[in-house]
Amino acid sequence: MATANQRGQQGHERGNGPGNGPSDLHVLAAGLRRMNGEINRLVHSFAGTQGLHATDVQALAAILDAREPMTPGRLRDHLGLTSGAVTACVDRLERAGHVRRVRESADRRVVHLHYVPEAREAARTYFRPLAEAAAATRARFDEDELAVVIRFLTAMNEELRSVRSDDDRGSPA
Repeated sequence: MATANQRGQQGHERGNGPGNGPSDLHVLAAGLRRMNGEINRLVHSFAGTQGLHATDVQALAAILDAREPMTPGRLRDHLGLTSGAVTACVDRLERAGHVRRVRESADRRVVHLHYVPEAREAARTYFRPLAEAAAATRARFDEDELAVVIRFLTAMNEELRSVRSDDDRGSPA
């Protein structure tokens, strides 16, 4: 007997296109969960090889992806952690040689977090199979399809941020 997940996938494979019923949402959700699980597997494995926590790897990604220099306060807000937890995370990352704290010369109270170039290269090497899988997948889509995928991912991340914001406001547990 097929599970609901398998039935949804089978329906999708039979040629049911987008918008053909409630199983589309299920297929999409199952696909996102599987992708998230595979990425989490890689993140946990990298964290283990580096003597880090999975949250530390999330912090590294936030520092890497930041459009402006990352500060501990911005990192705290991004990760949804307490100040003490962010301090412990940054301490671990610094001890492991992944980041360095740099005080701004104009205002010594401002600390920026920088990803150490050698550590960044180690992460790139470790995650290269993920990058290669993304490149191989990307090659299967034309520019118009990619624009839709990017629009979907952007909107999904915005929705997830709003869910996180709602949870951060103290929704009952």
